Amino acid sequence: MYAPERQQEILRLARDGGRVDVVSLAEEFQVTAETIRRDLKALDRAGLVRRVHGGAIPAGRLDFEPDLAEREGTATDEKDRIARAALAELPTDGTVILDAGTTIARLAAAIPLESTLTAVTHSLPIAARLADHPGIQLHLVGGRVRHRTRAAVDAWALRAYGEIRADVLFVAANGFSTGHGLTTPDLAEAAVKRAAVAAARRVVLLADSSKHGQEHFARFGDLGDVDLLITDSGLSPEDADAMERGGTEVVRA
Repeated sequence: MYAPERQQEILRLARDGGRVDVVSLAEEFQVTAETIRRDLKALDRAGLVRRVHGGAIPAGRLDFEPDLAEREGTATDEKDRIARAALAELPTDGTVILDAGTTIARLAAAIPLESTLTAVTHSLPIAARLADHPGIQLHLVGGRVRHRTRAAVDAWALRAYGEIRADVLFVAANGFSTGHGLTTPDLAEAAVKRAAVAAARRVVLLADSSKHGQEHFARFGDLGDVDLLITDSGLSPEDADAMERGGTEVVRA
């Protein structure tokens, strides 16, 4: 297959699936990862895709957002390691805010039964995981529930977060980087995340390394707003060092 033919097929896959990754493309076309990177660079120069960490998304698709079931099935090992590492950040007899997100849902499921916490969340799946937990005082934030994430948004949710102060926020992001900060596809979700950040004394970002370098439509903060990033070993030591120089502690689980 000639390079223009391969690039055309890569573009079709990106448009059909919302994104492509270098490793999968190299396997599919039986070429090296470096060849795929050159293809993506050519497509990016042509304005047909936007390169992100590990792959590319179609141009104009900064609002692309996979549904909950799809996200639950991606990077499962990495998310489990991140959730286990995040257990160390739970305050003793304190108050936590749990943002919507599949990695944070894994943290909620891993909280030991003997833990005594006050937990606040606007995520229906996370609330369901914690509802029968004997040691947790659960507060469910209301609002309009987005079907794609099962999370409450809009005025009720914003007002609730404006009325509390928590010890720790565990927050999720669809994309993070030192240059573009913290991003997510939906403006309403971004507003709730921003309000949750303002409501917490300490902010812990749980995000697997595939989200590093990704940029989405709605920005809700700077990486400097994050006290601690817990990610996986796919984030390079060089990138981790750059983030720590900016004031964010990094744990690569």
